[in-house]
Amino acid sequence: MESVNTVLLIDDHALFRKGVAQLIQMNPEFRVVGEASSGRVGVDLAVRLKPDVVLIDLNMPDMNGIETLEMMRQHGVDARFLMLTVSDNERDVVAALRAGASGYLLKDMEPEELCLNLQKALQGTAVLSEAVTGKLFHALSAGQPLPAANQSNLSAREQEVLDYLVEGMCNKEIARKLDISVGTVKVHVKHLLHKLDLHSRVEAVVWHHEHLARRNPPGA
Repeated sequence: MESVNTVLLIDDHALFRKGVAQLIQMNPEFRVVGEASSGRVGVDLAVRLKPDVVLIDLNMPDMNGIETLEMMRQHGVDARFLMLTVSDNERDVVAALRAGASGYLLKDMEPEELCLNLQKALQGTAVLSEAVTGKLFHALSAGQPLPAANQSNLSAREQEVLDYLVEGMCNKEIARKLDISVGTVKVHVKHLLHKLDLHSRVEAVVWHHEHLARRNPPGA
């Protein structure tokens, strides 16, 4: 029997939260193990339930989604963190990804896209709503650059893994390409993020594009 992926929902709007839960439960690959109406309750549930994926609303009273995400990471929660919000503000997108979010999804997405994005995130793929991708690149080009780390610090294998990340490949696909285990891919990703002073795969992809732009400025 295949294992079922567990999901925790953190959103202060009960009606929306219940609707998302019902939508996810319709997919046999997923099971909603907990719901929280606030960030603090969400952190407690995440520590106790150890979900595979946590969907987090951004704008919540008392503690916002980014603070919630950061606190879960501080408590050692090992999950894929996805922001699910109405905000497409550039600063919110950048802040969430720098805090360690594996993706940033807007609440106006088509319902069938949600579980597809959950599946992609669990496979190690960074997930962004289409409208957010443009916002992210605009934010970075408008003066919010990522750290100017030295790519030469990466080993040859880490560079290969980064190149495949940029192509949008998940861990399983990278493992197949390099003939190594998925676990080894995860270790390489962890090391390259540390060396580049980045927090997520999405940041790594954006950093790579920005790094190329620095080396090859327009008109050069």
